[in-house]
This record gives sequence, structure tokens and C-alpha cells, in this order.
Amino acid sequence: MEYNFREIEKKWREKWIADKTYHVDIDYNKQKYYVLDMFPYPSGAGLHVGHPLGYIASDIYARYKRLCGFNVLHPMGYDAYGLPAEQYAIQTGQHPAVTTEQNIKRYREQLDKIGFSFDWDREIRTCNADYYKWTQWAFIRMFNSYYCCQTQQARPVSGLIKCFEIQGNRDLEIAQGEELHFTADEWKSWDGYKQQEVLMNYRIAYLGKTTVNWCEALGTVLANDEVQDGLSIRGGHPVVQRKMKQWSLRVSAYAQRLLEGLEKIDWSESIKETQRNWIGRSEGAEIQFKITNYELRITNKPKKTNNSQVTVFTTRPDTIYGVTFMVLAPESEYVVHLVTPEKKAEVDAYLKQVKRRTERERIADKKVTGVFSGSCALNPISKKEIPIWISDYVLAGYGTGAIMAVPAHDSRDYAFAKHFNLPIIPLIEGADVSEKSFDAKEGIMMNSGFLNGLTVKEAIRKAKSCIVENGLGRIKVNYRLRDAIFSRQRYWGEPFPIYYKDGMPYPVAEEDLPIELPEVDKFLPAENGEPPLGRAKEWKYEEK
Repeated sequence: MEYNFREIEKKWREKWIADKTYHVDIDYNKQKYYVLDMFPYPSGAGLHVGHPLGYIASDIYARYKRLCGFNVLHPMGYDAYGLPAEQYAIQTGQHPAVTTEQNIKRYREQLDKIGFSFDWDREIRTCNADYYKWTQWAFIRMFNSYYCCQTQQARPVSGLIKCFEIQGNRDLEIAQGEELHFTADEWKSWDGYKQQEVLMNYRIAYLGKTTVNWCEALGTVLANDEVQDGLSIRGGHPVVQRKMKQWSLRVSAYAQRLLEGLEKIDWSESIKETQRNWIGRSEGAEIQFKITNYELRITNKPKKTNNSQVTVFTTRPDTIYGVTFMVLAPESEYVVHLVTPEKKAEVDAYLKQVKRRTERERIADKKVTGVFSGSCALNPISKKEIPIWISDYVLAGYGTGAIMAVPAHDSRDYAFAKHFNLPIIPLIEGADVSEKSFDAKEGIMMNSGFLNGLTVKEAIRKAKSCIVENGLGRIKVNYRLRDAIFSRQRYWGEPFPIYYKDGMPYPVAEEDLPIELPEVDKFLPAENGEPPLGRAKEWKYEEK
């Protein structure tokens, strides 16, 4: 007799649905267990092989734990917002909600045919208002919080305001974007706009300028994974690096807590080490390099910061005598202040050339490129004048966006120095730098003034003391971990629960959540260049 698997599987699938075989109720007599899969994005193409590859493994584990007597919650859902649905809407004129619903129906049919043990009564769709009401709620909580470094936890901004009224921000160990100093009297003298501007410097969810991958044709910010060779993967449109106002989460404030938490979780050591490298804790010093002839040569006067000097972060202050040049990231705020008039055209051409490259591409690419800014700085220890260059191998997001280059003991600095014929001064006895840099962090110092004869570890300690005692900088801990950017879609994404008053953002009242998407006549950007949301005729928030 032929085994008719289609009929047999169909029969049992229908029985499992009728009997609610995989439905889970709260049962205090059983130990609970939660198996969560990464929700698929419901595209028109349907499931790909990577979906069942992961889901089969987790389904096996869910069934195993169920047979062991656990009360297993194994839900499924759809990461249903995203740019592809919006692009399809532009091409066909169909609302993204319609095509998303069609795609979800197809995914459900495919998932059911495989026979997974999902509890479909707990299905989640991220485009449903009853779901994103809670993401909006969480956003408001983060907007109304700051991070206290002493207690290592988020605290209400309302309490921070009370501190500002009493003592300003003196002696407060709190996570911040820009380092500010103000008194209680100054705080009280500021108007509401200025106070809100200062508070934004401390909020966990904050609005600030950051470098992003901007695609003008798509009218949106793209993640690194959505860009290849300076073009958007979807559509092949030009993508450039641009500083734009973006909503971000101050994840960097949690860096130390995340590091310490790795010791408490049951992960393999290799995964933990990957996470440690991603967080990237490094101890070192921030050092000030004064710009030579600044007032005579630079016409762009500083606005907020003192641009007559460049601050660099280094984990190796012992190598200060080997600094033969400095390098700025192309996006660094120092660039506009330090480029001399005679070098401006050359620098502008270089900046235009590199702004289509993502940070990931810049890290991976070993090709040497750069341009001289026309300015020089004074080494604070050796008192030698050193040129300031601009190159895309330096990233704006780590440290200060400026480095002191020590080509004898750093491979990328070495390649840059060789390419542009810059001096290379070895600092470790016996170091051969004729063909490549000497990257070892051990040995006896030489060519290093008062550090000569010391081991590297001894020299690091002594250099730090010298920097602090002579007011040349400060000791600092840095992290590679960046703040997370909300790369929001132009239309098909949950709206921020924010309204604006006098140009300053304020959270809506929690009882008014969810804030739902408005209806728009088209999904293209509006004629004035605003995203499709700009087409909404009546979409405003009235304060109570």
C-alpha cells in the first residue's frame, strides 16, 4: 500500500489544531520553560532554508523539555515592520499592511506544514498596535531616565532635575554625551528650552547627531548590512555617510555592567570572549595636543569646544615619544577647524571620496588613503611639532575621533607612515621596524626620554603620572561599545511616542498609548522632502 504522507500529515495537523495540542496555560504545578525563536520578516518570497534550519533545532528542544515535564512556552511571531514592504507599496500602490498580511498568511501555511509545536494563540506581530504600545511605553520610560554610574542603574530624570536645582551637575557620576559643567544658579537661570537641551545630554533615550548611512533615493537611514560598495542592497541607490539627528539609546552607559554580567551567565567561553571584544574595555589616558600657530592660521573660530587643541585617547601613553603624526577621522569635528585655506580643496575632495564607505568597509579595507590638513600640533612631552592628517582608517565613534600615530608599534599607523614617507621611531630595544611594525607590548624602552630603561608596564604607569601631574590630560576608561541608533523606516514602522513643542521633543502621556500610524495618500516622500509621514493631513498631539 502506498504511504500517502500528504493525507496523513494533513489529518494530524488538523487534529493538533482542533485539540490545541501545543496551547500552554499557566500551571503552577510544573516548572516553566521558555523557548523563543527569532521572528522572521514576512517577505513575499516566503520562508528560506535558514528559517527551518533554526526553528527545527529549537522545536526539538521545546519537545524535549515538554517530555521532561516542563510547562513549555514556545511562541512564534513576525518582525512585520520594515522597508521592503514600504518599497513594495511604492511600486504597486498597495498599503504595506495589506501586503504584510498576505505574506504572513503564506508564512503561516509553510510553518504549519513543517509541523512545529508553536502556541499560535500567543502569536506576536510587531505591526499590531497592541504590541508596539509596549515598545512605545518602554521608550518613554527610557526617555524619562538617566544612568547613575554609582548605583549602576537607570534613575528618573525628575530626580536629576532636583539635583541640578541644588548643586548643578557637580560631583554627579552619571552617563552623558558631552562633558558639561554648570552650577545650580546657572541651571535656574536657563529657560525651558535650554534646560531640555541639557537634559537630552543625559537621557537614556536621546535625540542627537550621529554619523549614519543615508540613502537619499530611499529617503531613509540604512544599517551596515543593507549597504555594499557604497550602494543600497535594495535598489542599488547611492549611500553616503552623513551626520543626522537620530534617536539613540545610551547603551554605552551599561558597558561595564554588561562586562561583569558575562561572568554570571552560562555561555561558552568563546562567545563570552567575542562579547568582551565587542564591548571593548580599554584603560588609558586622554592627552591634549596644542595646535601650533592656531590663532594665526585658522580662520574658523571655535564655537562650543576649545579647538586650539586636539584630545586623543591612547592605551599606550608610554609611546608618546614615538608619535610622528596625528590622524583625524573624516567625520571628526576637528576637521572643519584645522583645515587650512590652502588645503581646503584637497581635503574636500578626499571627504567626498570616503563618505560613501561604511565603517565596516573602512575597518576591513587595508588600502591606505589620506590627506594632510595643513595644521600641526605640539607633542606635549617631546615638544616636537607633528603634522595632522585625515584618513578613513580612524573612526569618529571610538575615543575622540583623533589618534596620535605611533607607526613603529601599530600596523595601520606603520602602513600609513610608509605610504606617505613619514618618520618611524622605534621605542623598544631590539625592535626591528624595517619591514613591519613591532606590535609586542613587552620590552625595555628606548628613544623615550625619562622613560628610557623602564619596562613597558613601568613606562605606562610613569607616563600616566606625568600626564596627570603636568595637566596634560587625564586617566580614562574607554569602551568600543556604541550607543544604539533607531534606524526608523520612513513610514512602515512604529511611531515614536513623541511630540514637539518649540522644536523640543516631549513624551506623550502613557494613557494615550498607542500612538498609531496615520493614513497617507502615498508612500513616497512628500514634495518638501519630508518622509511619507509628512503627508498626514491630521496627525497631531494635543497636550492635556
